[in-house]
Amino acid sequence: MGHHCRSFSPLALTRRDMLRQCMSGFGMVAAAGMMGPRAMAGLVEGSLAPRPLRARARNVIFLYMDGGPSSMDTFDPKPRLAKENGQPFGLAMEPTQFNNNGSTLGSPWAFRPGGSCGTPVSDLFPHVRAMADELLVIRSMTSQFSEHTNANYFLHTGAGLAGRPSMGAWASYGLGSESADLPGFVVLNGGLVPPGGLECFGNGFLPATHQGSVVLPRGDGLANVRPREGADAQRRKQALVAALDGSAPSCGAVEAAIANWELAFRMQWAMPELMEVSRESAATQSMYGMDHAYEPTRIFAAQCLLARRLVERGVRFVELTIPYTANNDRWDQHENLVGGHEDNARTVDQPIAALLKDLRQRGLLDETLVVWAGEFGRTPFAQGTAGRDHNPFGFSIWMAGGGVRGGSVYGSTDEYGYKAVDRRVDIHDLHATMLHLMGIDHERLTFMFGGRDMRLTDVHGRVITDWIA
Repeated sequence: MGHHCRSFSPLALTRRDMLRQCMSGFGMVAAAGMMGPRAMAGLVEGSLAPRPLRARARNVIFLYMDGGPSSMDTFDPKPRLAKENGQPFGLAMEPTQFNNNGSTLGSPWAFRPGGSCGTPVSDLFPHVRAMADELLVIRSMTSQFSEHTNANYFLHTGAGLAGRPSMGAWASYGLGSESADLPGFVVLNGGLVPPGGLECFGNGFLPATHQGSVVLPRGDGLANVRPREGADAQRRKQALVAALDGSAPSCGAVEAAIANWELAFRMQWAMPELMEVSRESAATQSMYGMDHAYEPTRIFAAQCLLARRLVERGVRFVELTIPYTANNDRWDQHENLVGGHEDNARTVDQPIAALLKDLRQRGLLDETLVVWAGEFGRTPFAQGTAGRDHNPFGFSIWMAGGGVRGGSVYGSTDEYGYKAVDRRVDIHDLHATMLHLMGIDHERLTFMFGGRDMRLTDVHGRVITDWIA
């Protein structure tokens, strides 16, 4: 057999046969020339190439209110709480995180109508209230968890345990990025990483290309982003690494690592330009609050301004965490409700309103979905005498832009603001609708892992069409 194999001489391939067998390859070469390298990159697993789909929103800005803002003190007015303030609570109490339950606690802040739609918003948010015509306030959100870490995982990944991909990673995986020089998923860290840690922004079992890149809203944004050597030396190193990677068996993990290396190379030039917010006009910087007397406001103002600059540059999903405020633990006011919520609201109110206004003025809000949410709400009765405990049974979030029905309110809680009673929705529904607005069917966006097709919404979730304009 071996003798015959060594003696075999194949027939010469004719020009006609060669063209017939290779025509698809030539077609791909021509397509690459016409569409550009980013379009062809979509053939590589873990790439950030854009996938053109019909969508209302091209980008998402997720304003994460870590700790759980109190709905009845922000976007869900409850007059009955004021009438029964200090009296025994009128409904049966579910087990709470600490069970130091007190009396009914009315809101210390008044509510006033905002915009032409008249949606009532607390005095904690006078600037956001002026933008009420852009807001879809959802008052009937629920969660499955009442503890921060599990609730954070659930909000970010659709599961209450670590190890699942974040919604930003899913958006990057499903749509890619429109930026060749920046990640598809960026986290602007104001100073507080949520309970649960960086897993909240992780890629889980998706290719590493889709993990959240954590950027600080000052300086260069990332450590060691400026090249320490010339571009030629870096290109030689990159070529060497690419050659070494090329000798290894091809797999998704290797391709994702190569893509990350190449992206990091390009970010050395893109990041410094992105971070130069001083190029913005003085009026724009002042509108966001870059000159505010309160330092946390200045930090969050820089985050919101950078968020706008990121979506302008094609970054698919941008998440903002909140800054640290003195003597305050996030929005998690188990005591000192007044001081804590006022500090947090003062930090984010002006910058968020400016972000909405700036996006609208630049024609970006219709294609940018802005989501404001914490991991749960807070109880309508006191913890001790001056705080509120965790409440996953009914709380408020809001959405703006990106095809949602602005200037409206969806759902409701009971008279105390304790539990959702009308058009109850949960985090899976939020994720399904966010993906739908981005042009993705949440039931079809899957990744094979552990022997089954995994998705952000697991086996749950429904698109809430009433949210869509």
